[in-house]
Amino acid sequence: MSTDPAPDWEPSWHPDLLDGYESCDLPLPDVRPAAGEPETVEMVATLVRRVPTGASRRAVLYVLGWNDYFFQTHLADAWTELGFDFYAIDLRRYGRSLRRGHLPGFVTDLDDYGVELDRAADVIASDHDELVLMGHSTGGLIAALWAGRHGDRISALVLNSPWLDLQGSAIVRTLGSPVIDALGSRNPTSVLRLPDLGFYARTLHSSLGGEWDYDLELKATPSPPIRSGWLRAVLIGHQRVAAGLGIDAPVLVLASSQTDFSRKWHEGLALADTVLDVEQIAARAVRLGRHVTVVRVEEGMHDLVLSAPAVRANVLAEIARFVQGYVKPLGKLVDGGVAGVTRTG
Repeated sequence: MSTDPAPDWEPSWHPDLLDGYESCDLPLPDVRPAAGEPETVEMVATLVRRVPTGASRRAVLYVLGWNDYFFQTHLADAWTELGFDFYAIDLRRYGRSLRRGHLPGFVTDLDDYGVELDRAADVIASDHDELVLMGHSTGGLIAALWAGRHGDRISALVLNSPWLDLQGSAIVRTLGSPVIDALGSRNPTSVLRLPDLGFYARTLHSSLGGEWDYDLELKATPSPPIRSGWLRAVLIGHQRVAAGLGIDAPVLVLASSQTDFSRKWHEGLALADTVLDVEQIAARAVRLGRHVTVVRVEEGMHDLVLSAPAVRANVLAEIARFVQGYVKPLGKLVDGGVAGVTRTG
């Protein structure tokens, strides 16, 4: 990771909604509200960290996906055991960062998230020498695009079911890419009426038969409406991945071994990715960089770290193996690389 400047503001940490965590607002004063949003409501992202922090000079930053917020504390525990201080970010209009009147999750350019990711990386760099970036689903796409532009700031990228391709999905089959592009350009806040059967939430939340007791306001069921400008931004991101991102750092891509898009509920939906096509994830992963490891997880859910206990233990073990094999503390530069870090290509 490169030597980065200290942040141009002093973060103000306070107790988070999760016990054993702190959070701080990352101000975004230059972000303008979207059409229909109030002019007077602040725009922020939220950086969350596990305490105590400062135990390591190495850190990981987790970027959450669509309609999500950080609550996966067992993931933070696993990274801590690997010797990393753990941070997560709720992006603007997501989770802790969503304010009254905001359009949930809305953005028209995924590169706009560079503002808060840059700020988060600056905060982390003030106390750490090395950063691993991790992302899930849409957050995985956002993280990959940022890593493609800021590869000198990270030593590895870990992706949990990243959304790397939309071709063949139900959204594209229903609307078509040209329609999405036209709507997203002309009327970006227009709502796309897409069904949400609620099956994914049913596999997760304890009130619906799942294992996890998360906040149903911060991770809503049904999901917030999909807006055409946001979906167009995602499509453009996918096109950039298809063209190749050229990420120099080693990349780990984890995906379930199977997809199930059934429109009728059955118990097997808890043993598959019900959101994304895992074959598309695996096929597109090789476009991310020169050194990509792809791991397929038997009986993995869309958010692999929320899968059944034995499955998520396997996921965490695969992350540990990758880190131990490829993520070395920064050392002496040798022939243009870092001593002890393997690169292929």
